[in-house]
Amino acid sequence: MLDFRGTALAAFFGIALLWFGGWQFLLLMLIFLVASVAVTKHGYEEKRELGIYEHERSWENVLANGIVPVVCAYLSPTIGIWPVVGSIAAVTADKFASELGVLSSTPLSLFTLKPVKRGVSGAITPFGTIMSFDGALLIGVSVFIMYGLTDPWKVLLIGIVGFSGSLADSVFGVFEEMGIGNKATTNAICAITGAILGYLLL
Repeated sequence: MLDFRGTALAAFFGIALLWFGGWQFLLLMLIFLVASVAVTKHGYEEKRELGIYEHERSWENVLANGIVPVVCAYLSPTIGIWPVVGSIAAVTADKFASELGVLSSTPLSLFTLKPVKRGVSGAITPFGTIMSFDGALLIGVSVFIMYGLTDPWKVLLIGIVGFSGSLADSVFGVFEEMGIGNKATTNAICAITGAILGYLLL
């Protein structure tokens, strides 16, 4: 799913996460990667017919999704683990929303509230919204198990944080469609939102 430079950067980020935060940070990112491949390949035929299937992603995509968790991991001795968790929950939620939501109903633009073609940034579907929350909950459950948390409500809160980051991605996707920014910048905003909310709420 990644080209050579994307794979190299992903490997570097993985080593950085392991170095700065231990195996838990690395495993969380691996869960994101595996889940991303799964939801990207789901509905492959339909996505290909729609012209929205992305077979191979480059270093820009890896950078947009990975740089915020790595920076937060570096700062984790000061800011704690939750910004890392929040950022990964957010990018996972966004991946679930975009890759699964596109297979459901006609999306609505957040700017005009009118139907738009599938694959357009800044649009949402009911199913994609639900899947977004589920993607964030996947990270929440993983954290609950890995860190031996005792408060199950933390899982729900992680889900809310991740979902909020994905929603921010959709909102800024409106500007992307206007020619302001691109997919990488909206993905980065998604991760930053998750990191900030993770620090404030978790």
